[in-house]
Order: sequence, then C-alpha cells, then structure tokens
Amino acid sequence: MATTPQLFEEPFDADEYIERLAWRTPGGGSKGGAEAFDPKRLLEEFENHIEELKQLDEKIQRRVEKLEHQCHREAKEFAHKVQDLQRSNQIKEAADIIQKLHLIAQELPFDRFADVKAKIASKYHDLERQLVQEFTAAQRRGEIGRMREVAAVLLHFKGYAHCVDVYIKQCQEGAYMRSDVFEDTALLCQRVNKQVGEVFQNPETVMAKLIQNIFENKLQAHVKEKLDETRRSDIEQYLKNLYDLYTRTTALAAKLTEFNLGSDKHTFLSKLIKNIFSTYLESYIEMEKDYLRTRSAMILQRYYDSKNHQKRPLGGGSIQELKERIRQRTNLPLGPSIDTHGETFLSQEVVVNLLQETRHAFERCNRLSDPSDLPKNAFSIFLLLVEHLCVDHIDYALEIGLSAIPSADAKNANLYFLDVVQQANTIFHLFDKQFNDHLMPLISECIILVCEGWLSWCCPLCRTLNCMVGQMKHILATEQKKTDFRPEDENNVMIQCTAACSKVCVYVSRQVERVRKSMDGKNVDTVLTELGVRFHRLIHEHLQQYSYSSMGGMLAICDVAEYRKSAKDFRVPLVLQLFDTLHALCNLLVVAPDNLKQVCSGEQLTNLDRNLLHAFVQLRVDYRQARLGRHFS
Repeated sequence: MATTPQLFEEPFDADEYIERLAWRTPGGGSKGGAEAFDPKRLLEEFENHIEELKQLDEKIQRRVEKLEHQCHREAKEFAHKVQDLQRSNQIKEAADIIQKLHLIAQELPFDRFADVKAKIASKYHDLERQLVQEFTAAQRRGEIGRMREVAAVLLHFKGYAHCVDVYIKQCQEGAYMRSDVFEDTALLCQRVNKQVGEVFQNPETVMAKLIQNIFENKLQAHVKEKLDETRRSDIEQYLKNLYDLYTRTTALAAKLTEFNLGSDKHTFLSKLIKNIFSTYLESYIEMEKDYLRTRSAMILQRYYDSKNHQKRPLGGGSIQELKERIRQRTNLPLGPSIDTHGETFLSQEVVVNLLQETRHAFERCNRLSDPSDLPKNAFSIFLLLVEHLCVDHIDYALEIGLSAIPSADAKNANLYFLDVVQQANTIFHLFDKQFNDHLMPLISECIILVCEGWLSWCCPLCRTLNCMVGQMKHILATEQKKTDFRPEDENNVMIQCTAACSKVCVYVSRQVERVRKSMDGKNVDTVLTELGVRFHRLIHEHLQQYSYSSMGGMLAICDVAEYRKSAKDFRVPLVLQLFDTLHALCNLLVVAPDNLKQVCSGEQLTNLDRNLLHAFVQLRVDYRQARLGRHFS
C-alpha cells in the first residue's frame, strides 16, 4: 500500500498497521488463505516498506526545518516592526511632551525658572535636531512612510521649516546632470510633485518653496552666467541669449502652473521671473536700439564701400525732415546733372538685411518689453528702420537720382531715374509688409492709448463715459446670476441670451444714439471708439468671473452674439473686431476637448496670447476632469 503521511494520523495503532500491511501482501496472511504463507515475500515487502518510511521521514523532516526557518524569520521581522513602532511612538510621545513643556516654559518668569527654561529649550532643540536627522536619513533611504511620520511630528516644531529646506536640498541632488537646466527643472518638479503630497500635509507650500529655491538659485545663476559673459563683449549674442533665456523661463513657468502652488500661482511665478530678469529688462530697449543703430549703419557703409562711393550729407534723419525734403522736391531748381554711370544706389540685399535685423528686434521687443511700454518701444525701433532704410538709403538714392536727371534739351539722355523709382517701389513693398506683419500687432493698442490720451484733458466727457460703463457694470452685477451659466437642469434650458445681457444691450444702444446726437465729425468716432473699447473690456472681464458647463457655454455665446449686434451700432471697425475675437474665445467654452487645439489655431485666435486662451479654457467646469491644460503645456 502507498505510504502517505495520512496513514499516521491519530489515533495510530502500530500493531494494527503491521497486520494490515501483512494481510495486503500476497502470501503474508497469518492465517493462510488462497495462497500459502510465504515468509520471504513478506520480509521483502517489510524491507521495501521500511525504506519508503525512511524516505517519508526525510521529506517530512525537510519540510519541518523549512517551516521552522520561515517561522524564525517572520518572528524576527515582526520583532523589528514592533521595535520600530515602539521607537516611533517614543519619538511622538517625547515630541508631544517636550512641545507642551516648551509652551508652558514660555509663560514662566525668567528670574525664577531660568535653569528649567534652559533645560527644556535644550531638550527641545535636541529632539528637533534628531527628528530632522531622522527625516533626512529616511529621505535618503526612500522611506516615504517614515518621512511622512516624522514630518507630521515636526509640523508643530519651529524646525519644520528646516525640515522642508533639507527636503528641497536633497531632492535636487543629482537632478541637474545634463546641460539643459530648464528641462531638468521640469522633470524634477514633475517627480517631486508626486511625492510631496504623500509626505507633507501642506504640499502646495512645499512645492512653491521648491520652485522659488530653484528660480532664485539654479536658474538665476544660469541666467547670470550666460548674460554677463556677453553683455560687454558681444551685444548681438547678449540680446539673442536674453531673448532665448527669457522665452525658455516663461515657457517653464507655464508648465509649472499645472501644479498646485497656492491660490495665486500666476502672480507668484511672474514675480520669480521678474526677480531674475528685472536688471536686464530695465536696460533692454536702449541696448536694442544701440545695437540696431550700429548694425544698420554698418550694413549701409559696407554697401557704399563696395561701390567706392562717398556719401554726401543730406541733413537730419527725422520723419519731419524727410517729409519737408519730399515737399521741397516739387520745385527743384534745375542745375547741372550728375553722371552716376547708371548706378541706382539701391540694393535689395541691403534692404533685406535691414528688415531682417529689424524683424529680430521686433520679436525681442514683443517678448522682453513690459506690456505698457510695448507700443512705445516698438515704435522707437520702427523709427530706426525709417532712419536707416527710408532716409539713409531710399531717400538718399532718390536725392542722387534727382540730381542726375538731365536737362530738357539734353540729347540721348539716360532716364535712369525711372530705374530708381522702380527699385524704390519694390523696396517699399517689402517695407510695407514688415510694417503690417511685425509692427502693427505690437502697436495696435496705441489706438486705445491715443483715445485715452485725447480724453484726459476733457474731464466732463471722461466722467460721462465712466458713468455709462458704471451703469453697465451695475446692470450686470444685479441681473447676472451664477446659475445663468451653470443651469441646474441642462436638459430644460432655452438657448437665448440672458436677461442681464438684454438689459445691457438696450442701455448701450441708447447711449450710442445720445453720443451721435450730441457730437459731430471725427469727435463722434473718437468717443464711440473709447466707449466701445471700454464696453468690450467690461464684458471680457465680466465673463471671466464665472465657470461654464457645456450648456452654460452655449448661453455665453448667445450673450456675446447679442453684444456683438450692439457693437455694430458703433460703426467702428476696431470695436466690432474686438467683439468678433471675444465671440471666438467663447467657442473655447463648448468645443470638444479633442478639437480644442484646432480651434485655438483658427484664424481669429492664432495670434492671441496662449495665456489668454488658456484662461478662457480654465473657465470650463470639465477643465480638470478632461485634462484640458495639456493642450497648453
């Protein structure tokens, strides 16, 4: 019979077991049977069975040893866990006691309890130091649970800030191994952001402090090194580096807005960027103009040197002086002509180089200028382009060409001046394209600034416009409800403009009509432009105060469509354009997440600042759930 451990389960009788074994063996029964008793066969069966029992015993013994070893190991691990828990609790208990004693000691009079207060303070600082050391060791070992326990205890100690500082310092170790400090920073913040929530009870504060530390140390040192080495030796490279560093820093800040950094993270990050670049941006526009002035003069001089031509002085290079010279050319006195040997002294290569340098300057100006200074700075760059391209090159060539016009009675005259005109016309097409493509987007806000400047001297009219806008604001504040754009029942809503919108539009139409009756001429357009710009600004800011469901977004679009109808009454293209853009922005509130990027690249939105587009998308109630922020990273 098969030998198994189950045969020896209690109750076990050895005699019965042997008798059963002999009985089952052929020829082994004690009372005989069908076969005669065979002692040899029985002995052989016993010997085989004894060998099986030995093997079974060895197998069971090995299993017993394995179980005993496992039991000892688990007992040891359990003992270590118990010790750790006990030690952890003794830290917590000691911390709780010393914290209470420290608070009580603050109330004790110094003269009577100086020794006691000193001992408590000493113990307080010793325990605080031990906790920080324990946190540091746990961080190096990667023990998140232990870090969380110690950080929770330290939260009530003054040394908690030091604990955070240690964490920030250690998590940066080995993080900057490559040459790209911006990419390293982004990866570091992504990694740490996942961990701080598991360790600290105030993860947004720790994350903000980490980013502040990186900006004030690592990034600031990197920017200083890159800019200081070229600031005096290579102004062209300095301007390129400044543009690149500022662009990459702002792009990094945009990525960091995905993290929880507190309530006003945009202002927080803007201040960090300003602290790094403020000293460089203060002097930026003057360095830009100095470089552009020097570079443009060099391009022109190189061209005239190649022609072996010594330029003749023409006077100043201001726009007013240029206009005066053009006016005077209608009555040029006839004199001896100059033989220029057919040279026009105009070069498209020179023009392309001047426009290229100016385009780079416009790009840097757009990025590096304060928004309030942008129109002024862009215009100052434009004046340099006028000076070098229009005055020093085109106007000079026309002046030379006029001098070369032969007299009326000259024979076989070479009317090469027509060639000058043709080339000048081609060049002005390039100039016009530069003006429209690069300058106009930067100074479009000048229209608003000019209007505001014109109104600054006319206090009664300015106050009247303020009253009009104030009344619109009052209507919106009293009539508009949050549930207008987040209806409780999405399936039972009429798609139409809200009551607040209807009342505002009625009021605006009345005011537009009053302005037309009260004024005439260009004053009407000027005042309506200012009123329309303020009307748009009010609605733009008003819409950003709400959050929008899908149906609420449709209602907001209805409102803006109604506002746009009112804008047509102004008969001012700028005002209508502003509301067209606002209408396109509101489409971001309802577009499907997968189509968001495509809509942002549409004709009306592609030139807008991505931060403005992102701000509108953030108004959607599904912003976090649909992870819409990834389209702007």
